[in-house]
Amino acid sequence: MKKVLIFSLAYYPHVGGAEVAIKEITDRLTDIEFHMVTMRFSASNAKEERVGNIQVHRIGGGSSKLHKFLFQFHAVWAAHKLHKKHSYSAVWAMMAHATGVPASLFKTWHKDVPYILNLQEGDPIAHIERTMLPLWPLFVRAFTKADVVQALSTYLAAWARVRGYKGPIEIIPNGVSISQFEGVPEAHERVVLITTSRLVHKNAVDDVIKALPLLPTLVQFRILGTGKEEVNLKAMAKKLGVEPRVEFVGYVDHAKLPEELHKADIFIRPSRSEGFGASFVEAMAAGLPVIATQEGGIADFLFDAKKNPDKAPTGFAVDKNSPEQIAEAVKTILAHPEQVAEVVKNAHAMVQEKYDWDIVARHMRERVFRPFLKVE
Repeated sequence: MKKVLIFSLAYYPHVGGAEVAIKEITDRLTDIEFHMVTMRFSASNAKEERVGNIQVHRIGGGSSKLHKFLFQFHAVWAAHKLHKKHSYSAVWAMMAHATGVPASLFKTWHKDVPYILNLQEGDPIAHIERTMLPLWPLFVRAFTKADVVQALSTYLAAWARVRGYKGPIEIIPNGVSISQFEGVPEAHERVVLITTSRLVHKNAVDDVIKALPLLPTLVQFRILGTGKEEVNLKAMAKKLGVEPRVEFVGYVDHAKLPEELHKADIFIRPSRSEGFGASFVEAMAAGLPVIATQEGGIADFLFDAKKNPDKAPTGFAVDKNSPEQIAEAVKTILAHPEQVAEVVKNAHAMVQEKYDWDIVARHMRERVFRPFLKVE
C-alpha cells in the first residue's frame, strides 16, 4: 500500500477548514496509508494516535508563536525519522505558510519523494508574506520545490505563479457534506442574518453590524465564531444602537452548523479577502441565499445577476467595505422571493455538481495522487 506523509500545523481536536478537508479526503482514499506530522498543542493531545485514516504523530509542546516557529524545523527531523521507518511515496503540505518550509526542506533531503503543496490560505496574501519574512528564502522554496500545487481557487493558483512556481497546478476546491447541510430553513417572524466567521478584520463582520441601522428592526444578526475582534464588534453594536439585534453565539462545533444555518434566512460574510471560503458553499448547500464580496476565491463560485450576466446567479455580490450595499442586498432578497428562489436553486445545483466531498476526493485521487503514487 502506498504511504503519504502529511505536514499540517494543526489537526483534530483543533478543527478548521483545512483540518476538515484533510479528514474528508483521507477518509475516502482508503487504499492509501496516510501519516501526519503536526503540533502537539497541549499535554492533553496524544503524541501518537489514529484519527480516521491517518496515523497522527504530534511533536512539540505548546501553542505560542515560538512553538509554531520551531515546528517549521522540528517537523523536518520528525519526518526524516518517520520516512526511514515507513518509506513514504509522497509528502503533502497543508498551506505554504504553515508547513511549506518543512516540506520543502524534506524534499531537499529526499529528492526522489514527490512533494505536493496544498494552498488553502484564507488570510490576505500580503499579511501572510509579511509574517514569513524571517524565513523568506525558505518560504519561496516552499513553492519552487513542489512537484505539484493543489490550489483551492484561481486566486491562490495565481499566487503560486507569483512566487516563482513553474510546475503543474490543479485547482481542486474544498467541499461540503451536502446531505448533512440540506434542509429547509425554519419559519419565523424575524429576518435572521447569519455568519460563520473567525472574528478578524478580513471577514468584515463589522460591515454587517454597520448595515443594521439601515435595515428594518426585524432584521437581526447571529454571529457564530470567536476571535480577537469580538470586544470591538460588541462595542460597535452598542454604539450604533443595534446591540439587541446582534447575537454573539460563540464557537459552534462544525457538526452543529447545519442546524444553526437552518435557523437563519440569509448567510452573509462580506470578506475583505478569501482564499476559498467553505462556509459560503455550506450555506448554499443548506439552501440559504448568500451575500458576499467577490474577493479572492469567492469569485470562483459566487456569481451575481448584475455583475456576472453571462452566468447563472448563485448569490448576491457586494463590494468590500460597503455597509450600504449590504443593506441594499438584504432589501433585494426580502423584496424579491421568486428571484431569490432561483438563485438558491442555482447555487444548490452548483454545489452538488462541483463541491461534494466525494467529487473532491475523486479529483484528488485522479489529478494529484495518481500521477505520483501510481494508484488506481
